[in-house]
Amino acid sequence: MKLAEKVIVVTGGANGIGRALCQRFALESPRGIVVADLDFDKAQQVADEIGGLAVACDVAQEEQIQQLVADTESKYGPIDLFCANAGILIQGGPELPDDQWRRIFDINVMAYVYSARSVIPGMLERGQGYLLHTASAAGLLTELSSVSYAVTKHGAVAFAEWLEMTYGDRGIKVSCICPQGVWTDMLVSDHPAAKKLQENAIRPEALADLVVQSIDVEEFLILPHKEVRKFFQHKASDYDRWLRGMKRLRAEIFEGESKA
Repeated sequence: MKLAEKVIVVTGGANGIGRALCQRFALESPRGIVVADLDFDKAQQVADEIGGLAVACDVAQEEQIQQLVADTESKYGPIDLFCANAGILIQGGPELPDDQWRRIFDINVMAYVYSARSVIPGMLERGQGYLLHTASAAGLLTELSSVSYAVTKHGAVAFAEWLEMTYGDRGIKVSCICPQGVWTDMLVSDHPAAKKLQENAIRPEALADLVVQSIDVEEFLILPHKEVRKFFQHKASDYDRWLRGMKRLRAEIFEGESKA
């Protein structure tokens, strides 16, 4: 899909990957870009920079996503590309309190469901539309320090797959971004898992360039780190061997940190 004259919405658009996407999309001469974020002031800064519209939105609240869609359509017309990008990371294992599990599910999974519910009917009527979901390599592989992040990103990938196989032949295309480390606020940490990802982290601007190229050819799986495809293939070909390797990696990262 070409982005010229298209109406685009980006959630989590005030920072990191979302901001880079907004800035890069603006170079394609779209009809309008909506920068949606919980932090309205920062969203407004990005919107001012690119000539877009800032909307305050808590993606964990379905009614706010519905309002976001309504505000966008009122300003620019029907949405061509909806980028469900907002996400969070919460460290910890199964002991994480229920309210924290619910919070990360609401933002990393249900927000994607809410946006799909809101835009798919109109896209089906028009016979065209595009959904871009920011997931993570954790959705194909895993995340060693946060079980809730690993689980919800797997869910995000699964939901994107289902949407593509269900609506792809009816004019709605789907792309799913699955990067490893990207230099955003989420990665700026001394946590050992974050430090490992920092070793080959990329700039969000580089990811945004790849996203535009992938949307142009309507590619489902967007892998900014090419090694992720190889790791994913290893996982599928010999699951037990892959798990043994991940256990060794976990020991290297966390036991090595404790001995340092």
